[in-house]
Amino acid sequence: MAGLQPQEDPLKISHRETWKMQHERLHVKHRGHEAMHAEMVLILIATLVVAQIVLVQWKQRHCRSYNMVTLLQMWVVPLYFTIKLYWWRFLSTWGMFSVITSYVIFRATRKPLSGRTPRMVYKWFLLIYKLSYAVGVIGYLAIMFTMFGFNVFFRIKAEDSMDVGVIMLFYGLYYGVMGRDFAEICSDYMASTIGYYNMGGMPSRNLSNDVCAVCGQKIFVDVDEEGVIEDTYQLSCNHIFHEFCIRGWCIVGKKQTCPYCNEKVDLKRMMNNPWERTHVLYGQLLDWLRYLVAWQPIIIGIVHGINFSLGLE
Repeated sequence: MAGLQPQEDPLKISHRETWKMQHERLHVKHRGHEAMHAEMVLILIATLVVAQIVLVQWKQRHCRSYNMVTLLQMWVVPLYFTIKLYWWRFLSTWGMFSVITSYVIFRATRKPLSGRTPRMVYKWFLLIYKLSYAVGVIGYLAIMFTMFGFNVFFRIKAEDSMDVGVIMLFYGLYYGVMGRDFAEICSDYMASTIGYYNMGGMPSRNLSNDVCAVCGQKIFVDVDEEGVIEDTYQLSCNHIFHEFCIRGWCIVGKKQTCPYCNEKVDLKRMMNNPWERTHVLYGQLLDWLRYLVAWQPIIIGIVHGINFSLGLE
């Protein structure tokens, strides 16, 4: 009949309409449970506060064990969710990163340490650092690109461009955190193995004026000369290093002291342009995000366990 509207095929319901229907069902299911929801929110806030206090105290009192446990969780927790949710693309990149990084760590922890190992280690982690930085920036720009509606001009679905942006941002931040943490471990082992100071931070032998304390190799370019490949950098304590070595030590390896005498390094003097300073800010962001990736799933799991034990659903 002319007055009747054709019924919409249920198979043609859009993803947005399906999500809206599920959201409405969720509201109907939880209607009248406001008191229980308030109790669950209080449990969440209390757990977050207590967990934060415990983690801060642990980090201050036993920093080494805290960093090792956090790194282990950073490595294993995403693997669990990857296998559970069938994220094979992430699993393949995780596998390649793990294999190469394991080899690099193996080389960095050998005794005696090969003269080429420190530069190889820093080149690998500097590559990971720069790639993660680039991928993270591209992911962030893709998200902004979608939020401002520019995807319409290129006939790209908002869901697709947003998914690409979020995935690339996650990849960049995750591998950036992992690379810096592993680089820090390698820095400690190599510095103590080379022998200029021990794991306790005390110098164990004298450093020659023409030897780099980071890699243990001879320096051929004077501080005042301009090198073909890299320059020689002198810290405020007058100790000299290969430029790439000291940058890798400070920026990638997260060290802010002289590799030989432990005097504090002024990172601002090492940053010749604003672009390099963004790497320091990016590194600080990665340190903050480590907490979210490593400990947040465990804290949420504890909250769910408390709610389950109290009969709150």
